[in-house]
Amino acid sequence: MTTNAPLLVEHFDDGVTLFTINRESRRNAICSQTAIALQREFAAFDRSEQRVAVITGAGNTAFSAGADVNDLPELWRCIPTVGITTEKPVICAVSGWCVGGGFVLSMMSDLIVASEDAKFYYPEARLGIAQGMIAGLAARIPLKIAMEVMLLARVVGAQRAYDAGIVNQVVPAGQHVEAALEMARDLAGMAPMVHKLLKRFVTEDVLKRGPTETFGIAKREMEAIAQSVDIKEGFLAHQEKRAPKFIGR
Repeated sequence: MTTNAPLLVEHFDDGVTLFTINRESRRNAICSQTAIALQREFAAFDRSEQRVAVITGAGNTAFSAGADVNDLPELWRCIPTVGITTEKPVICAVSGWCVGGGFVLSMMSDLIVASEDAKFYYPEARLGIAQGMIAGLAARIPLKIAMEVMLLARVVGAQRAYDAGIVNQVVPAGQHVEAALEMARDLAGMAPMVHKLLKRFVTEDVLKRGPTETFGIAKREMEAIAQSVDIKEGFLAHQEKRAPKFIGR
């Protein structure tokens, strides 16, 4: 494991995998390399025998300050159910600031464990920019609270986030990762087929998707074709004036 990499990945024998956004000096802001690494490593996690994922940020100051303005990512890549497609449970362990894209990442996970000093903040209305994926918050918590978070751009503390249904568990400062790992180990001992079924029913049939989520999913699916073996075979067959032999990959 390379300790200066923007993303650290630890696989435990109990079926849990820990992903750590490793950019503490930048408050774990998500740069383009981090977003790509999260998407790639989650694809490997989904293919593996590991059962539950935990995402956190290095240190205790910030889970993530959101998109890195000095190296803007394609943020959709690292958002659960959009660029990250696993049907295995995903838990976010949040401490300190959880801002912008970091808020969206945690919101789109299945469960959140937050330290008592966690602060959730979505500042787009104060900055005059908009990506739109935060709109999905209104499908996950009471409407008026979601609109307060989005339109008024107010900081939401850990206890308020728990009361609003954003967070599942609040723990003392510094204990968020261990508490999330404990929750993950509990999940890892349960029936994975049931988890996958319930998560798929919720994400595909219960929760309404906003336009930005739909756009990200379309980008992911088109990219899969653009990078496929079949597209290379199609162009090669055209050049060689023969019938292509597609294999569905």
